[in-house]
Amino acid sequence: MATTKGKSKGKELEVGEIVSKSEQFLETNQKSISYGIIGIILIVGAILGIRHGYLVPREKKAAAAMFQGENYFAIDSFALALNGNGLDYSGFESIIDEYGSTKAGNLAKGYAGVCYFKLGDNEKAMKLLKSFSGNDNMISPALIGLIGDCYVNSGNIKEGISYFEKAAKTADNETISPAFLKKAGIAYEHLKQYNDAVKAYTAIKEKYYNSMEASDIDRFITRASELAKE
Repeated sequence: MATTKGKSKGKELEVGEIVSKSEQFLETNQKSISYGIIGIILIVGAILGIRHGYLVPREKKAAAAMFQGENYFAIDSFALALNGNGLDYSGFESIIDEYGSTKAGNLAKGYAGVCYFKLGDNEKAMKLLKSFSGNDNMISPALIGLIGDCYVNSGNIKEGISYFEKAAKTADNETISPAFLKKAGIAYEHLKQYNDAVKAYTAIKEKYYNSMEASDIDRFITRASELAKE
């Protein structure tokens, strides 16, 4: 019992010593700690102030600026969507310049990339499409696949295929993936890489069998398989 009491007393002294040292530390460094807490409060306040006083209003302005551009885009008026109408709409390019760091500005990069592609400027289209950032399984892979189209149009079919396959993998759904796998297959055939074409077509048949592309994919598989034997 004496030993147990001794141990308990030792622990109490040890804990008491730790508490005492902690109190001494707090007393000695009270000003520094206070300044540190005040500094954290100021930083958090500044972040919240920037977010609500600057970033959120900019997001709203950018989204409002996008509205007319999206209307022009919807009716295939790509030049107007890009460059504005000279009156009440400044164009996707202007929105990117002014609001590029916002979500709407990022979306404007995607729209502008598509517009340039439709207008036949593959280089500008690629630049803007590559600057777009997103992680969804519809818009992002569709734009990745469009970069592939730009490369193919520019004569770089091999690079185009890599983007078609990346788009299909990123999407992994029956809407986007089979469309770009089919493009990859056709491009492989153009390069006379028929076995690779068969693989792309077979992936549609086996993985995306409910897709529209799967309905007639057997004839593509047959054609590429026959060409591979020659």
